[in-house]
This record gives sequence, C-alpha cells and structure tokens, in this order.
Amino acid sequence: MSNYQPSEIDKAVASELIRPLPPRRLLFTYGMNAIAFAFSALALIPLFSIIWEIISRGIVGLKPEMFVKSVIDNGFGNAILGTITVVAIGSVFSIPVGLFTGIFLAEFGQTSPLARFVRFIISILTGVPSIVVGIFAYGLIVLATKGFSAIAGGFALATIMLPIIALTTEEALKLVPIDQRLASAALGGTRFQTTFRVVVTAAIPTITTGILLAVARAAGETAPLIFTALFSLDWSAGLFGPTASLPVLIYNLYNDPDPERNQLVWTTSIVLLGLVLSVSLLSRLFTRKKKIK
Repeated sequence: MSNYQPSEIDKAVASELIRPLPPRRLLFTYGMNAIAFAFSALALIPLFSIIWEIISRGIVGLKPEMFVKSVIDNGFGNAILGTITVVAIGSVFSIPVGLFTGIFLAEFGQTSPLARFVRFIISILTGVPSIVVGIFAYGLIVLATKGFSAIAGGFALATIMLPIIALTTEEALKLVPIDQRLASAALGGTRFQTTFRVVVTAAIPTITTGILLAVARAAGETAPLIFTALFSLDWSAGLFGPTASLPVLIYNLYNDPDPERNQLVWTTSIVLLGLVLSVSLLSRLFTRKKKIK
C-alpha cells in the first residue's frame, strides 16, 4: 500500500478548491445566468409566435389529398416533388465537390497557397446573399439554355450548399485525434488509406450533420429558385422545364385574393416547416449518436 501523505500545500489547494464561492460571486453568477435566460426567452418569442401563427392558420386546411394534387387543383404535391427534385440535384452537384474540397483543405493542402485561396473563396461564398446566387445561376444556366429548369435551380442550390459542406467537412476532419493518423501510419497505411479509411470514417457523423444542415438550408430557399426554376401550377414536364417548389409557391400566392389560394399558402408553410424541421432533427440525431459513441 502507498504511504503517501498529502503535504500542507496539497491540503491548502484542496481546501481552496472545495471552498464555496463568496456571496458576491454567487450573486453575480446567478444574476448573469438570469439575464442570459431572460434574453434567450425574449429571442424565442418571435420564433414561437411565427410557428404558432403558421400552425393555427394552416392546420385548418390541411387535407391528405393535397399531397397528391397540384397547385392548380388546390394542392401542393407538385411543389413537394419539385422541392425534392431541385434539392436532390443540388446535393448531387455539391456533396461530392464539398467533401473532396474539405478533405483537401484538412488533410492534403492545409497551409499551401492553393488551400488558402480555396478557403478564402469558400468563406466569401458563405456570405453571398442567396438572391445574388440566383442571378449568377440565371446568367450561367438559364440564359445559356434559354429556359427555366430544375437543373438551373439545383445548380443554384448547390452553390449555396457547397461552402457549408466543405467547411463542415474540414472542421470535422480536424477534430479527429492525431493519434489515429499515427497509429494507421505505424501499421503501414499510406496517406490515402489513412485519410479515407480512418480519418473520414471517424468523422462521418459530423460530416453527415453538415450535409443535412446544408440540405435544410437549401430546402427553404426562395430567391435562387425564382430566377432559375421559376414556378409551375401543374406537374412539371421534366428536369428541363419550369418546376414548382414549396418556398416559391408561398411567395407567389401569398397576396392572392382567392381565399382558397391564401389558405393554401398557410397549409404549405406547415409542410415546408415540417420538412426543414425533420431534416434538422435528423442532423441532431447523428450528432447525438456521435456523442454517445
């Protein structure tokens, strides 16, 4: 058994650590916590008021058949399909490019001039207004093809999703401990094997969270789709024609004097809110699984 006896210094440090805070410090701590909670509650009031307004005014007109009817038949099935289509196209464009960009920045480029330039461009893209992205996609795709389309809308959403995915991937890979890289190298793994079999595998939950957040952001965008996918009251004829979407439906019909169309706006808002909320909760689920592991 150990014969270690704590010294007087150890006893003094231990007593200092377990000593309760003086009343003045406790009062300051509780006061700051109360102020923080009060301002947080104050900030949540507008959010909950908007959610309550959407639910209370939209739930009245929500009917199951609306999910399979187009806007022209007082439904939003074509808008749901259009939203899924343009977001899927944007994901196909942005996810591979964003993943490999983040891997390059975190594992291969790091402090190289090219990596600094790419990181600078991505940082700029994160602050570009979505309407500017829509104008850019309009000039690049719509004018070139001489028509609005789901492809153009997907390209615009991909431009918005790309920096989110790239930066999230980079930060996720940086969180992987260096010990795992060294262990892989000690076992004979090459740099590519270490990166893709060890580092990327360990960071998959965080990367998935970033992808889902980018998808949720893209699903709620309106301005880029106005300039690219435009809108359609009926089912879309294909990927190369005007395509309806939930955000643009709300934008177009909000001021419609027809009571049924106005009610459709509020009902569509519930669907869009549920879609974005579901994706956000899914991302939180991946984050929670990572923490449990």
